[in-house]
Amino acid sequence: MNCRHCGFALALPLVDLGSAPPSNAYLTAQTLKAPEKWFPLRVLVCERCWLAQTEDFAQAHELFDADYAYFSGFSSSWLAHCERYVAAMAERFGLDAGSHVVEVAANDGCLLQYVQARHIPCTGVEPTANTAAAARAKGIPMVQEFFGVRLARELAARGKQADLTVANNVLAHVPEINDFVAGFAVLLKPQGVATFEFPHLLQLIAGNQFDTIYHEHFSYLSLTAVAGIFAANGLTVFDVEEHPTHGGSLRVFAQRSDTGQRPRGARVDALLDCESQAGMTAAPYYAGFQARTDKVKNDFLAFLLEARRQGQTVAAYGAAAKGNTLMNYAGIRPDLIALVADRNPAKQGKFMPGSRIPIVDELQLKNFKPDYVVILPWNLKAEIMCQLDYVRAWGGRFVTAVPHLEVE
Repeated sequence: MNCRHCGFALALPLVDLGSAPPSNAYLTAQTLKAPEKWFPLRVLVCERCWLAQTEDFAQAHELFDADYAYFSGFSSSWLAHCERYVAAMAERFGLDAGSHVVEVAANDGCLLQYVQARHIPCTGVEPTANTAAAARAKGIPMVQEFFGVRLARELAARGKQADLTVANNVLAHVPEINDFVAGFAVLLKPQGVATFEFPHLLQLIAGNQFDTIYHEHFSYLSLTAVAGIFAANGLTVFDVEEHPTHGGSLRVFAQRSDTGQRPRGARVDALLDCESQAGMTAAPYYAGFQARTDKVKNDFLAFLLEARRQGQTVAAYGAAAKGNTLMNYAGIRPDLIALVADRNPAKQGKFMPGSRIPIVDELQLKNFKPDYVVILPWNLKAEIMCQLDYVRAWGGRFVTAVPHLEVE
């Protein structure tokens, strides 16, 4: 396999998680009776541009179909993050009724609803039918397509060039990363700004966050890799922020290389230097991640097996894609985790891919009264523990497996 950005032959491994079905391919009672399609899940690192990337097996249309079940708007902490973002961008870049904001991978419109509330014209781009429909129900104009240069040209020709483009948690999801990034250079107005948020590879490795790896994530990103990809596709990075979302994310600010006039801020050089000092531009940095990943898996599996021997019951909360990576790598089935509760109605009544654990509403969790509740989206641990505080009333305890096993 060659690097999906620069074409260099890939040989440096980061981690091999065996094989798994797509992490958002939730099963119904009907599809539960049929075989599942599993793909190898292996990440390699390019030693020329330092882009970490999933080995090519699954295609985008197989991952982001009409039944795609991830809806951003079910997390209160993410909604608050979106609202703060909109307020900050409107102030910093003077967005008003004469501006135009385009969000790529707008999902259910949970961010653009705050743009709309400020009476700033906006457009969402979202390829998955059910999330796009949810955004339209909020009155948000949506274009239901995958984004790239072709669509950017069409939007620009229709007078839809943007003062601000937003791309949160999508840069990692695109197989054709060069075409995707080049589209922003086409869609932006001459002095427009593009922002991208994505989990930071530095934090992923430092925090043993291997469960963030799944087929829908084609790339795992450092600022070093992103700056190079942007420069090759008509964008220049001029600022960067670090945020705690998704276990540690970057918000990168970019402008058109041909017309943008904002000077490069000190934070860009500081973070590039931080990555260099950590060793991210040398092969030895990536060694050892497999062993740390295996320890997390083995410790979690040992905990579940011991709970079963003791006659204790275990349920989970949050039918998250990262939870599917963890459970399929560890080989967990309903004999070890009886059910997964989730507040998203699109997931309730379905089954986790691979593990085939039933997904239920929160009331069934209350009725089950397990001894332990495993929080699968550990990045929302504080929010979920507060939401499920009643678990402690029957003596239940909370468990997280990443970055290491914790029972509290």
